[in-house]
Amino acid sequence: MAKQYKHVVLGGGNAAGYFAREWVARNGAKGELAIIGDEPYVSYERPALSKAYLFPEAPARLPGFHSCVGGGGERQLPEFYAQHGIDYLTNTKVTAVDVATKQLTTASGDSITYDKLVVATGARPSTLVDFKTPGADLKGVHYLRNVADADALIAAIADCKAAGGKAVAIGGGYIGLECAAALALNGLDVTMVFPEDRFMARLFTPDIAAFYEQFYAGKGIKIVKGDVVSSLEGADGKVTAAVLKGGAKLEANLVLVGVGARPNTELFAGQLELLAGPPGGIKTDEHLRTSNPDVYAIGDVAAFPLKLTGVTTRQEHVTCCRQTAAHAAAELLGESKPFDYQPFFYSRVFNLSWQFYGLSEGEVVQFGDVSAGKFGAFWVQGGKVVGAFLESGSPEENAAIKKVAQAQPAAPADLAQQGLAFALAA
Repeated sequence: MAKQYKHVVLGGGNAAGYFAREWVARNGAKGELAIIGDEPYVSYERPALSKAYLFPEAPARLPGFHSCVGGGGERQLPEFYAQHGIDYLTNTKVTAVDVATKQLTTASGDSITYDKLVVATGARPSTLVDFKTPGADLKGVHYLRNVADADALIAAIADCKAAGGKAVAIGGGYIGLECAAALALNGLDVTMVFPEDRFMARLFTPDIAAFYEQFYAGKGIKIVKGDVVSSLEGADGKVTAAVLKGGAKLEANLVLVGVGARPNTELFAGQLELLAGPPGGIKTDEHLRTSNPDVYAIGDVAAFPLKLTGVTTRQEHVTCCRQTAAHAAAELLGESKPFDYQPFFYSRVFNLSWQFYGLSEGEVVQFGDVSAGKFGAFWVQGGKVVGAFLESGSPEENAAIKKVAQAQPAAPADLAQQGLAFALAA
């Protein structure tokens, strides 16, 4: 006999925990919500995996970072869901979805039916196998998306130390930067390789990127820009070297790959409107409804219209995950209004911490002293400040740049000279 629920969240990632939090806060009826996840854990804060989880001293471990501690809420252990009448199905993999009959089929052959479905299937790492890189299947090649990946990486760090301590981090974006830092903190000899001309090329200006590159170099991390790994070599099934397209060969006892992610949309091919290319994902309206009115999408898999621009976007960031989850819960419980999201990105590595709000479009106006490690930038488009970045800001200063990016005030002629003071006075 099929299990029947009024509302089902498909996907047990961070978004599921924040959906449940909002559901409970709004007094969602007990017994009307199920969450289905294929991991053995209830929802947890994934950003911890590339940060404190990998620390060599006092590392983060579950249950310490279950949702929703990262967003200022309580830590939701399994008892939380049971207490509030939410059926959280762990270790449950859904292999088929039929939105016409509102039925899910699990790997064990069980059926689950719903009235309303919230898709929170997230994204998975792009892999070297996807790019058909020779040697991609060697032992010692790692990705980071869940606790199992992080545990495997921790074991690999120990193996790497015993084998020579040489690590290659592929990718100059979020995962590449944060994991390269973690590998170095663990005492490995790290080389970063990426095709762009600088760190975080889609956001950082050349001057901003240069600061972080010099900082990483000061930590002993070697950086190879403008090149890619064309193949991996190994012995006895284990990786031993990364061969670059430019001809260099890097000794590697461990390879960490952070080259982007792909939204998990396969279950809905031919059933919901999907976006094939960038940004990819399941297309929704401004209420996070998909092309089927009884199906919503949240988190990394959702492609929604950004109110600031009207352009459909897909944001792979924990803040978007949290906010789309809360919004969808409110929608299903009767509050209907357009989703209004302000893009936000942040990172913490070593003793550095930066935040960015708004749009990285238009002219960049940099301020502060990069050499001193306290600096930032504004993005100006159409005469307005539409984005703001700050390294080493205080809570008050970070709140100020957030406010400026949201309000989009007119940019004064002396914006560079005013710098952070402009944000604080706005």
